[in-house]
Amino acid sequence: GFIITNAHVVDEADEVTVRMTDRREYTAKVVGLDKRSDVAVLKIEGKNLPVVTLGDPAKLRAGEWVIAIGSPFGFDNSVTAGIVSAKSRSLPGEDSNYVPFIQTDVAVNPGNSGGPLFNLDGEVVGINSQIYSRSGGYMGISFAIPIDEAVRVSDQLRTSGRVVRGRIGVTIAPVT
Repeated sequence: GFIITNAHVVDEADEVTVRMTDRREYTAKVVGLDKRSDVAVLKIEGKNLPVVTLGDPAKLRAGEWVIAIGSPFGFDNSVTAGIVSAKSRSLPGEDSNYVPFIQTDVAVNPGNSGGPLFNLDGEVVGINSQIYSRSGGYMGISFAIPIDEAVRVSDQLRTSGRVVRGRIGVTIAPVT
């Protein structure tokens, strides 16, 4: 089975272990990762693996309820809820401009990264990725990578092992 998670979760790992809710554990192979979008693809070999239904982040609206699943501070299988605060957010920094983040007020903490963000229909609409924090813990703002963006990156990583992006060679310069 293929698993989409955050690149920062598995970057520079010597070995990656995936643990299911039923306590089965698998050694995962990192198929590829893209630091710019913070997306990584893992592969595990197993039977009767759980699957999720993917939703459409374009249908999300501000004020809509969402839930996050993860392991904040090592507390496995934790669920937190909140609302979508905004969509298509750019974050400060050069690399984050590749992702139109979903901003939520869902309590996301260290350990939630790479976990799913679900809508109330039980569909994955994002991958919990970042928090805005001055303390290192949740302060009311969290960000998720829209699942359609993550799937686009995942497809490229699975087929070619890298992500190709277009770029217009335009720069701004003073004209005299």
